[in-house]
Amino acid sequence: MTRALIFGVSALLLFTLPAHADVRAKEVVKTYSISGKTGLELYQSIGARGPRLRGGLSSAIALTEFDLKWGRDYKRDGNDCVLAVVRPFLTITYTLPKPKGKLPPKLAERWRVFIAGIRDHEKVHGQYVAEMAQEIYDTTLGFRQKNDPNCKKIRSGIQAPLKDAFARYKARNSSFEQAEMASGGNIHQLILELVEQR
Repeated sequence: MTRALIFGVSALLLFTLPAHADVRAKEVVKTYSISGKTGLELYQSIGARGPRLRGGLSSAIALTEFDLKWGRDYKRDGNDCVLAVVRPFLTITYTLPKPKGKLPPKLAERWRVFIAGIRDHEKVHGQYVAEMAQEIYDTTLGFRQKNDPNCKKIRSGIQAPLKDAFARYKARNSSFEQAEMASGGNIHQLILELVEQR
């Protein structure tokens, strides 16, 4: 369940937002097909068909990816350049397993509990992405680059808050993932309850 990242920055001169805005994400849910008549078979199918990570060396149960782009308007203020308008474009994509065919009733109930827990887990990753985007918005809007009348240096000047916000996102994401996947953690328990023979 490692995150994948697509992070784009663009300067667009199309629309304007108010001085403060909440970053809103478009959410997309994709599924991949799995099969099995027992919890163990479903879990094995997840291992065989799940999203590939680390260059295909391992797989995940589910995956949260995001595409974050920015529209920015820069304005000269005396000899300085100010980032006057910031427009975020954020898409968060969740990839989840989905059994093909009807499951036996007891297994169907266990699956409902399992997938609800996995969905909730991925939503936390999505929340961290949205919070990172909001932090970037809040810390870059109004950014002032001294001695930049042609608004050239400001583009590299705003990279520090971008990198800082992304570093904090990665740290939170990693800490959450480790806790959830640890022995006795939430994901570990969901897997045990799914594969339990009953």
